[in-house]
Amino acid sequence: MKIISLAFSLILAYSAAFIGTFFTAPAIDTWYATLMRPALNPPDWIFAPVWTILYACMAVAAWRVFERGERGPKRSFALFLYGVQLVLNALWSVVFFGLKDPSSSLIVILLLLVHIAAITYFFFKLDRTAAWLFVPYLAWVSFATYLNIGIVFLN
Repeated sequence: MKIISLAFSLILAYSAAFIGTFFTAPAIDTWYATLMRPALNPPDWIFAPVWTILYACMAVAAWRVFERGERGPKRSFALFLYGVQLVLNALWSVVFFGLKDPSSSLIVILLLLVHIAAITYFFFKLDRTAAWLFVPYLAWVSFATYLNIGIVFLN
């Protein structure tokens, strides 16, 4: 049964990734290439491997909380927040790359950042390993928020 819940968790996380990629990939060499970006902007090729690892960490963290976390309202709430952040994660790509709207995507990424911080906090109470698996995601989205702010102000 644990392998089924792990597979489901991976499918759920990578579904958000697929939605994001669907909107991101066509815009990278066209619209995104025309934007002025902040000084610390990494090369475009780094994003795909980083996100691939982060989605795996997210999925394993959620799976651990589902399988190992104490059953009850705390676990249910933490997993609900996890689902909301997956939606926000995909929505950011839709708004930023699909709609080509960095200003509106800034609102989405700030909401995402708050959700990731909350999830990390709640996961810590349920499974510390799961919480630590979310820390790189929190750091990366904090950096992505800086990039988003920079793009808003530079363009």
